[in-house]
Amino acid sequence: MFSGEVFFLLLLLSDTHFPPASVFFSAGMADLLGLLLRVAEKAANVARVCRQEAPLFQLLVQEKTGEEKNKKFVQDFKTLADVVIQEMIRHDVGAQFPEIAAFIKGEESNKFENGLGESVTVTVCSTEEETATLLATVLDGDDTAASLLAKAIHQDPDTIESGTDGPTVPLNPSELGIWIDPIDATSQYIEGREEVLEENHLSPSGLHCALVLIGVYVRSTGEPVMGVINQPFHHKDPAGGGWRGKHYWGVCFGNIHFCSEAPPKGSPEAEQRLSVVLSSSEKQTVKEALTSLCGPDRLMYASGAGYKILCVIQGLADAYVLSEGSTFKWDSCAPHALLRAIGGGVVDLSLSLRSSCGAQDQKMELTYHQPNADCTGADLWANRGGLVAYRDFSQLHSLIQTLKDKL
Repeated sequence: MFSGEVFFLLLLLSDTHFPPASVFFSAGMADLLGLLLRVAEKAANVARVCRQEAPLFQLLVQEKTGEEKNKKFVQDFKTLADVVIQEMIRHDVGAQFPEIAAFIKGEESNKFENGLGESVTVTVCSTEEETATLLATVLDGDDTAASLLAKAIHQDPDTIESGTDGPTVPLNPSELGIWIDPIDATSQYIEGREEVLEENHLSPSGLHCALVLIGVYVRSTGEPVMGVINQPFHHKDPAGGGWRGKHYWGVCFGNIHFCSEAPPKGSPEAEQRLSVVLSSSEKQTVKEALTSLCGPDRLMYASGAGYKILCVIQGLADAYVLSEGSTFKWDSCAPHALLRAIGGGVVDLSLSLRSSCGAQDQKMELTYHQPNADCTGADLWANRGGLVAYRDFSQLHSLIQTLKDKL
């Protein structure tokens, strides 16, 4: 990966079209990407720590109610890991980039109720000892578990290898906002099935579907420009047997496209028939329409919106179709940025179906800066029109035309 200086020189030698002079090249963007990779790995460590002891883990799970609840699920849970990770990322990023601090949003409320019925506001305190004391109140006085979590939370992010210097991008961090999904596919995280993740194969469920998602967008336009995905439970360490993770990242702004994943190359035969990943609860009419387009063997099912979009990024599926408004900005922002970095994107399905221009209108792409009108709670930030995540524009067009008379 290029350093910021080398990347800037390459841009000068290229035919890249620069944005207006008011937007300047900022090494801060490279610093931000490196920080997000490090805090995402910290988050993965917290997620793994919280799963180490089954009896302890049962203390950490709490059902969401009221406006917090995703209406798609009969039961919708958050865990202390969700809340701690979100607040830790908010703390670490805000400390290094105070100009972004007020624009870091996440899925979870930082309120948690302990076994005694006491409501505790979870925050990252100034010292590890203070954080441990606070967490002990959530964990019903379990000082050992609280200390273990506090140690993971207060690890200096600079001690974690990020794996990239990051490209320099013509944006200033003060122009940006961040969406955090601390643990996407929480139900898979809670269930904890240790499926073996086969290389180059989509696996429908298991711990590997649980992802840490951090997406960065431009506050004025809602355009997703940077994304970090951490898969905390990617594989077991052959030596020690503990879980090890894997991270993915992408940057896309103007003509600048960088991604940790190379654009997948399918065989000519595979390109003739699309493969689509869906939720098992998808509408029957959608399944039938896509079966006619793809064939029954090219429809796949998986858990977690983030994991399904990651499958598209990796080329394990050509597209992800969701007809319901059951995903949110925190689910899609990070993987959307990665897809844009390899030439794909995520469109609003409902708008695309209604538009005379179809999916080719850039206004169909999801944005991340404005809440939905006449909504409250989590629904303020729902992707209400459903979505299609895609790698190839021609395939997106085929999908929209197939679904146009069905929804």
